[in-house]
Amino acid sequence: MKLWGGRFEKGTDKLVDDFNSSIRFDSRMYKHDILGSIAHANMLGKCGIISTEESTLIQNTLKAILSDIEAGKIEFEIDAEDIHMNIEKILISRIGDTGKKLHTGRSRNDQVALDIRMYLKDEINIIKDMLVNLENTIIKISEDNLDTILPGYTHLQRAQPITFAHHMMAYFEMFKRDIGRLSDCYSRMNVLPLGSGALAGTTYPLDRYMVANELGFNDVTQNSLDGVSDRDFAIELLSCLSILMMHMSRLSEEIILWSSHEFGFVELDDAYSTGSSIMPQKKNPDVAELARGKTGRVYGSLMTMLTVMKSLPLAYNKDMQEDKEAIFDAVDTVKMCLPVFSNMLATMKLRKTNMYKAAQGGFTNATDIADYLVKKGIPFRSAHEIIGKMVLYCIENNKAIDDMSMEEFKGFSEKIEDDVYTEISLEKCVAGRKLPGGPAGETVLKAIENAKMFISSLS
Repeated sequence: MKLWGGRFEKGTDKLVDDFNSSIRFDSRMYKHDILGSIAHANMLGKCGIISTEESTLIQNTLKAILSDIEAGKIEFEIDAEDIHMNIEKILISRIGDTGKKLHTGRSRNDQVALDIRMYLKDEINIIKDMLVNLENTIIKISEDNLDTILPGYTHLQRAQPITFAHHMMAYFEMFKRDIGRLSDCYSRMNVLPLGSGALAGTTYPLDRYMVANELGFNDVTQNSLDGVSDRDFAIELLSCLSILMMHMSRLSEEIILWSSHEFGFVELDDAYSTGSSIMPQKKNPDVAELARGKTGRVYGSLMTMLTVMKSLPLAYNKDMQEDKEAIFDAVDTVKMCLPVFSNMLATMKLRKTNMYKAAQGGFTNATDIADYLVKKGIPFRSAHEIIGKMVLYCIENNKAIDDMSMEEFKGFSEKIEDDVYTEISLEKCVAGRKLPGGPAGETVLKAIENAKMFISSLS
């Protein structure tokens, strides 16, 4: 008989049991459910709602159940629907009527809301640690490539010379904001819903703040309806994870391009590449491609949750059981991607000569020649027009700006002198951009120092 079956005259259909059950995916929350129940039982005893002896017996039995689960001695039942009812059923089987007192002053609604918050709080911390590892990898790559010049792009067209360190530190900033978003999400999630009951609280004199303190929550929910009926904390986490995956996908896309023969900027380690079943020459960037592809999967989980929640009246509805598969899958996907992605980056080899040659082509120093003329007293718009004509001339004559003779330069402006060759070198173009946030070596080095300070502040 179901623990809630008193009102029913016959059992549920087998198909309904299977359809209604969530134990196949929510069993992963067994530890959080037990820890929440231990805190609840402890509070019930301290508040005199049940006796101290009963509270102690329940707590000790729950601890034993936790040990047995982790030792693989317990098999959960589909008939018991979910992890919460499974554990309560096991508890009652071991200590009888005393076990039935655990649920005093509690509904499965606020119990579920508690468990998923506890579970996701732990997962956020794990993901943040993985992000820190990725950030450290990016810092190491950047430190090693302060002078590695490659073209920066807009519209996937060569634009201006930068360094590989500067390029990678752009992703450091993106992932840094992801860490911040996860921290913000954690703070809003870190509120105890237990005590909300089914929707209207309870008449028992529960000490919600005691339970919150024991379980590491900063506060308790201020409205019992809200406490059990919203999943915005899960939606917010899915949004954070989606943005994180978007950043990973963008870097994946660049790695895929860079490792192609057409770019030839990087070579992925054999351990993080795959081959073709038919073409023996192939070396495929599957890790980057899968990270890019799995981004859509995380987006799908976000859309699932937004769609599930968009029309639900207060308070709890069974639709909300669909929150777990979506959020669990997204969390699992991110945790799967981050370590292998970090290792792929750490073992990636740079083809610095190819990068430099690419920066030499495409007129990436055109803006610097325009700036050179501005410094000689020519208005920027006029300088822009002059250099535009110069680029067209070079294209028609199949040469780089650097290859032009002084006579050719003078044909465009008498202001150009011999110092132009130094001013438009790739090294000078990069080194001259010293503003905060720029690609000059000293600026990027300062950004790396700030990055290390940020990582240190997290520990």
